[in-house]
Amino acid sequence: MGSVRTDNRLTTSQSFLCGGFAGFFSKTVTSPLEVVKIKSQVGTFHCRNGFWESFRVICQHEGLRGFWKGNLASCLRLFPYTAVHLATYKKIVHLHMDEFGFISQRRAIFAGGLAGVAAGLVTYPLEVAETRLVIQNYKQPTYIGVCHTLSKIYRNEGLLALYRGFSLTVLGAFPFSVGCLAVYVSVDRLWQEPPPRFTPLQNFINGCIAAGVAQTLSYPFETVKRKMQAQSARLPHFGGVDVHFTGMRDCFLQVVRNKGVLSLWNGLTASTIKIVPYFGLLFTCFEMCKQVCLYRNGYIISPLSYQLTPGVDQSLGPYELKEVKRYLKNRNFSSERPSLGNRW
Repeated sequence: MGSVRTDNRLTTSQSFLCGGFAGFFSKTVTSPLEVVKIKSQVGTFHCRNGFWESFRVICQHEGLRGFWKGNLASCLRLFPYTAVHLATYKKIVHLHMDEFGFISQRRAIFAGGLAGVAAGLVTYPLEVAETRLVIQNYKQPTYIGVCHTLSKIYRNEGLLALYRGFSLTVLGAFPFSVGCLAVYVSVDRLWQEPPPRFTPLQNFINGCIAAGVAQTLSYPFETVKRKMQAQSARLPHFGGVDVHFTGMRDCFLQVVRNKGVLSLWNGLTASTIKIVPYFGLLFTCFEMCKQVCLYRNGYIISPLSYQLTPGVDQSLGPYELKEVKRYLKNRNFSSERPSLGNRW
């Protein structure tokens, strides 16, 4: 859900870098909400007295830097996740296109869900590292940095520990995709106009609503996944998890039996509040980076506005435009050279 629309006037590397930087920036700014969400899902003592009290307790015990624990792992995960997700998504979409190159919205959303599972498989160890870094006490750390976390988990707990709970990513992809599909079908009718005519604000609202509904439906799977990532007999207090379990099914049962069904949605408040600033910063930062790239490519006259460069065909790709400029430059240079007759 955190994707932004591609622009054919950007090269593949420019689109990738713009999206990566925008994701890095938006994740960093909203990291405190992510920390509170993860701690609430795991069930550490910081979040036992409600959403707002969590911020005070974390700040009191770990200081302000405690709100950015695990942020580096989360940001590092962006680039390989985006690359694998896009490559897999394009491959699946291509297989399901009809002879006119069209794919239904239903198939496109489910293709996104499958691509998310594939990208999650590749980057899952970084998600485990993020969870372990978030739940530890910043002033008495068990892990120091991303690489140390990954190597220590592998050395002490084995390779499977780096993929503990991954099956819940697969299970959670189904309700997430259903939620996205239901929202997009509903908002299309709400706006009473075809999606290609949506304004940036309409697309932003659609994305926020879809993300909110989809994450609410799939949230119990993520909560149990976070608990499985956090629990370890080698960590103090078993990683701070509020229930102890032997596997995925037992985790669900222990949570419902000891904490109640609604505890499967612990941290949803922080996660929901995070949606608007996260998407807002994501799209704003992406657009700013895109303007710089479009200016460098010659499509606009300034990196501070979208005013188009006069005489430039905006339908040309960046490499095609570069070739046209080179051709025109060489032609003008040739026409300015004096002929042999003129010299005499």
